[in-house]
Amino acid sequence: MRTIDWVDGAVEIIDQTLLPGKLEIRRIGTVEELVEAIRSLAVRGAPALGVAGAYGVALAAKQHGDDPERLRSAVRLVTTARPTAVNLARGAQRAAARLPEGFDAVLADADAQRDEEIAASAAMATRGADLLTELCGGAPRVLTHCNTGALAAVVGGTALGVVAELHRRGALGPVIASETRPLLQGARLTAWELGQLDVDFRVAVDGAGPFLMARGEVDAVVLGADRICANGDTVNKVGTYAHALGARRAGIPFVVVAPESTVDTDTASGADVEIEDRDGAEVIAGVPAANPAFDVTPHDLVTAIVTDRRVIRLDRGDHV
Repeated sequence: MRTIDWVDGAVEIIDQTLLPGKLEIRRIGTVEELVEAIRSLAVRGAPALGVAGAYGVALAAKQHGDDPERLRSAVRLVTTARPTAVNLARGAQRAAARLPEGFDAVLADADAQRDEEIAASAAMATRGADLLTELCGGAPRVLTHCNTGALAAVVGGTALGVVAELHRRGALGPVIASETRPLLQGARLTAWELGQLDVDFRVAVDGAGPFLMARGEVDAVVLGADRICANGDTVNKVGTYAHALGARRAGIPFVVVAPESTVDTDTASGADVEIEDRDGAEVIAGVPAANPAFDVTPHDLVTAIVTDRRVIRLDRGDHV
């Protein structure tokens, strides 16, 4: 089952806000509906957002192909629906470059982006599993953060795709999925996917991660990214930085898995990335709350970055 796809003239998504209690396919026929789905996190995850951006442009072309001004406005709405993940804007802009050729060309490009992300997931799974075996040997006990499985990447996944591949090889120890505030994407989504895969796992509160590493219960941290900057800084769901600090203190690998479409060499460092701040009511109602959706992990805390094309060993001085 694909997280997002184009079916009979509309976008279909798995509504991730309803999981794990309910698996529902949501059909989206307008740009406005898609933007709402992106902002509410009904569809989320860097690779899936890139595909959503492309299909958003296809919806815009279908709705407003005969009105250039409304078409430009609709494309802009899709491109800017969420600011931090580079994939969304990049996917939309790539598809928008085909607008002069008409709707069919835009849809063909969006479908191509979908297929590229599916292929990227398979390549990352193999490279990442090989690297984890090299770094840790045996059957590593992995901690992962947020949700980086098929739900985030059409099918397969990024970091969770690596976990699944190790499991298929019989070379995976128990997994710890951090709950991932504020919307519990680890406790809700990653736990659901690990259950579907029949992986041995536990959910841990976010703040427990570094202590579990210090106590010797984790062999490697493996997670995704929403943007990888030119200097190797990585932007990911808030809580990632704390896990990176814990991994460094414990002396265990900290591995980021993300497709090449997430690498943004036009952004020099994490300091240049706009970090999305979400409504504090997602955390707690009735009092002021700080609710950044992402944080920045400095490149010197990252052991390696695995993409669908290469392994970048930052610990050995490789460059993005």
